[in-house]
This record gives sequence, C-alpha cells and structure tokens, in this order.
Amino acid sequence: MLAWVCGNTCIWKPSEKTPLCALACQHIVASVFAANQVPEGVSCLITGDRVVGQWMTEDARIPMVSATGSTRMGKAIGTAMAARFGRALLELGGNNAIIVSKDADLDIAIPGAVFGAVGTAGQRCTTTRRLIIHENIYDKVKDRLVGVYRQLRIGDPLQETNHVGPLIDKDAVNAYLAAIETGKQQGCRFIVEGEVLAGDGFESGCYVRPCIAEAEPGLGIVSQETFAPILYLLKYRDLDEAISIQNNVPQGLSSSIMTLNLREAEQFLSAAGSDCGIANVNIGTSGAEIGGAFGGEKETGGGRESGSDAWKSYMRRQTNTINYSHHLPLAQGIKFEI
Repeated sequence: MLAWVCGNTCIWKPSEKTPLCALACQHIVASVFAANQVPEGVSCLITGDRVVGQWMTEDARIPMVSATGSTRMGKAIGTAMAARFGRALLELGGNNAIIVSKDADLDIAIPGAVFGAVGTAGQRCTTTRRLIIHENIYDKVKDRLVGVYRQLRIGDPLQETNHVGPLIDKDAVNAYLAAIETGKQQGCRFIVEGEVLAGDGFESGCYVRPCIAEAEPGLGIVSQETFAPILYLLKYRDLDEAISIQNNVPQGLSSSIMTLNLREAEQFLSAAGSDCGIANVNIGTSGAEIGGAFGGEKETGGGRESGSDAWKSYMRRQTNTINYSHHLPLAQGIKFEI
C-alpha cells in the first residue's frame, strides 16, 4: 500500500503457497482503483516460486524490493540487490519472547501468551515462541497454561468458536514434528504433547495440537524459528538474566514484558533492555503492532513497514538548488572575469 501512496507502480509476488488469496486481493485492489480512476497496471500481480522472486531481485527495472519471509530468503535478496545498487526492505524471521515478571498481572499475561503462541496456529512472524518466567511464579504460570491449552478448540478456522486452525501444508506439519523430535533429543520436556490430529474434520492431515515444552535457554532448537504452535518455557532469577535470555537469539522482531513494576518496564524499554524492533509492556508480542513501525533487528532484517517513516523507503531523494537571481554565485568567493 505504501508503494501506491508514494506514487509508485507495484509488482507484488505472494508466497507460492497462497496464490488464490493473492488473486482475491488483487481483484479487490483492481475494483477500488477502477472506481477511483486509477489506471490499470498501477498494481500488478505475479505468482510463482522462488525463481520468480529471483527474477525480480535481479531486474534493474525494479529499483526497490520489499520482502517478507525467512532469513535465508532475505540474505539472498539483500545480496542480489546490493550487487546492482538496488534497495531492499526486509522483514524476516522472528523468535519472539514474553518476559513474565513476578510482578505481572497473570490475568493479562496468560491470555496474552496463549493468543500469541497459538493464534493463526503459530504461523505469524510475531508469534510468541518463548515464555521467560520468573522462578517465583514459574509453576503457577505453567499450571495455568496447561489448563488453558486443554480447553483449546482446534478445527475449521471459518467456525468462530474454534481457536486454532490448520498449518498451511504438509511441509509445515513435517517441520513441526521435526522440531518436537529435535527438542526432545536436546532435552526439552513436553508438558503438553504435540500431535497431528486425525478423524472427522481433520482429513487434510494439517491440523496439529499446540504444545508446550520446558527448555533451557542454550538449546539449539530454542534459537530457531519453527512456523508452528510450539511454545518454550524458560526460567529466570532477575531481570538482567531475563533480558539476556530474550536477546540471545539471532532474530529480533517482537518482544514483551508483563509487569506492574515501573522500573522493570523502563529497563526493558531502555538501551539496556530489549534489542527487538518491537517492545511491548503488558500486551503480547502479536497484534499490537498495527499502525506502528513494523520490523526488527539482527537477522530480522532491519527494515520497517508501516509507521510514520516507512514511506521514505519507497521514495527517491533529490536535492534541488534554484538560482533565481541574475548572477552566478561561486563557492569559496571565486571570481571569473569573463
């Protein structure tokens, strides 16, 4: 949308897994543009796999590419764009954490964590993947989470009474299962087991059960982003340790602290706190970012979509100097007798 607002034409390519959604969106855009006398071709859709994306990044007629996806994809796009001095705006992976302080209001913290962890079946860049809990309330939070997870309704996402829909395809299911197996091998203890659901309503084989694992911060699987509803519980003693645990992953998109302690909130938001592009207090990692500058740091890419300054990425800067006099002033007082 920013590309259009800034006066640009836009060629957009969706994920190869969502071509029908893309066509539906393009039809909506086309009808709105037609009703407002915007010429056809201002918004153009192209579908395809990674090869199509590669064509776009290597084509000098496309001066700027905004890409949302994996860190691996972002590195390839950034390299290709830099090679031809193009511009890239990258919004990549997220491994988002909520710190739950001993001074947290658990009636806010628990719903925020559950919504962040299982909403859209864990398939959102701002999904909550790590819950860093103070040791004094760890068991209480764990028990409440387990109780809530037992109440989750999994099924057709078009039914408003369901909480969790399917993963997008079998590849996502396999990644979910592989992450669970890797976690167990590395020492995670699953207090809510994951599984692929079968039976009436689950014929696609893409419905899975959101799961919870107790883990240690240093485990390799905890530092990875699995696009599925897997939540890791981690324990901390003081806020410095909690912030260190949160920041000690390659990704830096969204973060949150649940606390009623003003000093903790201020430290979390300071230069000594969260190193993510998004830092929230008493709200989860997912859903509060609408309208703000959206994006992250480190392997998340550093770009910002939306927000007050994002439009600048879609514009080119030009410096203009106009001499309105009848003379030509020269620098450094130089004079030419001509």
